[in-house]
Amino acid sequence: MGDFNLALLIVAIVVCVLVLLVSVYLLVNYQHPDDKNQAYFPKFVVVFGISVAVISILMLPADVANRQACRNAIYNGACNLTLPMKDLWLAVYIADAILVFFIIPFAMFFYEGDQDKSVGNRVKSALLWVGMTAIVCALLLGILYGLVGKVDFTVRHLSSSATTFPSSLTDFSSTQPCIGTSNHQCSAYSASASSEKTWTMRATFPEYVVALATIVGSVLFSIFGGVGIACLPLGLIFSFVRRPKSVITRSQYIKEATELGKKAREVKKAADALHQEERSGSKGRKWRKNVKAVEKELLLLEEDVKALEEMYPQGEKAEATWAFTVLGYFLKLILGVIGLIVSVAWIAHIVIYLLIDPPLSSFLNEVFIKLDDVWGLLGTAAFAFFCFYLLLAVIAGAMMLGLRLVFITIHPMKWGATLMNSFLFNVGLILLCSISVIQFCATAFAYYAQATAAQEIFGHTLQSLRGIKYLYKYNVFQIAFIVFAGLTFVYYALFGWRKRKPTGRFQLSS
Repeated sequence: MGDFNLALLIVAIVVCVLVLLVSVYLLVNYQHPDDKNQAYFPKFVVVFGISVAVISILMLPADVANRQACRNAIYNGACNLTLPMKDLWLAVYIADAILVFFIIPFAMFFYEGDQDKSVGNRVKSALLWVGMTAIVCALLLGILYGLVGKVDFTVRHLSSSATTFPSSLTDFSSTQPCIGTSNHQCSAYSASASSEKTWTMRATFPEYVVALATIVGSVLFSIFGGVGIACLPLGLIFSFVRRPKSVITRSQYIKEATELGKKAREVKKAADALHQEERSGSKGRKWRKNVKAVEKELLLLEEDVKALEEMYPQGEKAEATWAFTVLGYFLKLILGVIGLIVSVAWIAHIVIYLLIDPPLSSFLNEVFIKLDDVWGLLGTAAFAFFCFYLLLAVIAGAMMLGLRLVFITIHPMKWGATLMNSFLFNVGLILLCSISVIQFCATAFAYYAQATAAQEIFGHTLQSLRGIKYLYKYNVFQIAFIVFAGLTFVYYALFGWRKRKPTGRFQLSS
């Protein structure tokens, strides 16, 4: 047993180091050239935030492995668990909440501050905004914790009469295996419903902070995750369907490039007008709406330029470039089909295991258990993959809604062209939704992750909190997830195969 615990501890340390290195690698390769050798504090926040998000996802498989270290023990106290998982869960998620609601907003306000101001003034401005946010959050947390920060457990009072143990065992047989002749069940087993009572206790403050952060994340997760679970694979598949079938002629290229040049000049003119308004100090609701419209139009313009370059590759290696483009679209098709299988498995599991009472089957829980029987970490690896897939779905859903709805800010992640504010926004979104992903997975895979610290926090305490428990009792988030997924499937079935039409002349709202 001790060897297993030591091995698990070593694996946990190695994984944390690898996660940190991967976070640095992502930052270095995704950052915009304009942010090189500057914006060190936002970069530190990005690396730390990515590390916390990834580690939090990996903690649930680690929690399962930690529990399996004592699966041969008669009772939990007979085995010293390797990792203090409950304390680690609370520490990670308190850090998660602090990052999402305080540190990341401060870094974004500081990064997006007026570059003409001094560093001290930008720090003061960012601290002012974050301070106001902290005061509001502290008041809300304090009031809610004081009024409804309690856990209501439904308990049933059980009692049974005692029976004298016989002096001889000759009375037992295959037809009479129990003591007594009238009732072979404990009388407490058939206790009446009137024996049920509500046992109330106050939740700890860290658990309550995690609970409220989970609720906020669950709202975003239900929307973005539900949309993303469908658009992530279907977007790849329909990208293959809409792929360029052949290389265009030079005259067609010149014509399309001329049109894109006109659109680029319109966008630049609109951006200059907005910059002039910003300098004059008129930054109202209309200005912010126009800024988001320009961001959306610029992103679509960049996509059009990329598509044109794909259809007319240039240079000495034009044929090789076209070949890689074709292979890239076939790779998208393969990944899309695999993703579609995973998405359908997720939706089927939610319906079969969570929405139908009693569950028709434990489905993916049984799959993970059987994979563990094949090889100790195979089920755990598959379990972690399904959790990560949900996070990818959240990002895909946020990107899709950002393109369709102007009131959602677009923060695309591009290789070698991602500004720090987009990095910070996406890291904050991942951190906020990672809490909900873990809670969702702990509920969806309750059979596989039973008797873990995550089950104690997310399965018992969270779902018994006063006021919040009804959201989980009636499966509000799971139903919303399925509804958004279904609507997105319908949208792609009707419109996904169509190529995007030009938006026409771009104008600002007056």
